[in-house]
Amino acid sequence: MKRIIYILLLCLTVLTVKAGQDTPVRLGIIGLTHSHVGGVLNDKNKPYVIAGIVEPNKQLAERMSKRFGFSMDIVYPTMQELYDKQHPEAVACFNATYYHQDVVRFFAPKKVHIMVEKPLATSSEQAREMADLATRYQIHLLTNYETTWYGSHEEAAQLIRNGEIGEIRKAIFRDGHTGPVERNTHPEMIPWIKDPVLNGGGAVMDFGCYGANLMTWLMGNQKPVSVVSAFQTIKPDQYEEVEDQATVILTYPKAQCIIEASWNWPINMKTSEIYGKSGYIQIPDKETLLIRTGEKSPVRQLNPAARPAPYDNPFSYFCAVVKGKAQEDPQSTLENNLIVMEILDAARESAKTGKIIYLK
Repeated sequence: MKRIIYILLLCLTVLTVKAGQDTPVRLGIIGLTHSHVGGVLNDKNKPYVIAGIVEPNKQLAERMSKRFGFSMDIVYPTMQELYDKQHPEAVACFNATYYHQDVVRFFAPKKVHIMVEKPLATSSEQAREMADLATRYQIHLLTNYETTWYGSHEEAAQLIRNGEIGEIRKAIFRDGHTGPVERNTHPEMIPWIKDPVLNGGGAVMDFGCYGANLMTWLMGNQKPVSVVSAFQTIKPDQYEEVEDQATVILTYPKAQCIIEASWNWPINMKTSEIYGKSGYIQIPDKETLLIRTGEKSPVRQLNPAARPAPYDNPFSYFCAVVKGKAQEDPQSTLENNLIVMEILDAARESAKTGKIIYLK
């Protein structure tokens, strides 16, 4: 009899766990001022329900409500009200980078998982506190980069792991666009994206983080030995307090990385070039990869498939991680992004002092 009861209880436990894994994640949205928020509000095949939205700017919330069709009944002015009334399992941040720390301080002790838009924080000091809280309360704290979901990057990494171009010797990452003002970016985003406190800087924070993230991933979370950078403000009438162009050079024991972040590109730019000991890979976009494996080898064009679900969509991926259905992707982990923040800190210090900054 005891054995039968034990088996029944075990089956009930398994069914309960499975039911929990299959139910949509109750997701909270923190802020509506980031231009990327449309992705989470407009996802047609979402494995989540929007439990609530925190946005103190009522006019902005009403405008977004009309555009994306959510009810103002789920909009709250504070994180406390959202939590008290909706108890989200996870939250996604679309506010100024400086405030990511406040979100982690509030939700981590409540065991609520968190995804932030890149970069993780405005400084290593902020990032370390956030990481400590995530570790202490055993939550997932992930950073979302658009380039994480590119099939071309995943294919390139696999080719490098397979030794197709030899050990990495140099990489060049070019990221950016014509500028947030010039592009008529989300109007509530413009004031903070060009604020040295709320964004931590200008183009280097907005787009330099991509190259730092990708190189850290490709180098297996190895820190560079040193960082040196040059910043410019080409359009001071638009970006008086921050740089709108940055070049950052990372030096490793046997490799270099050049990060070119700019709000002055003539077109939208997200390209990667990785040069190995025997060959190279060029990535012009998320669907195309060019590879040459040696001096006498022809250039081959590959068109990698999209990454398999849930790694083809940041929010499906986040929900899968929350439900225990997927592992944390290396590019979104704290280990990677703490190094990214060290690189960005060093880049800003180098631009300020004119010196090479050596990482510890």
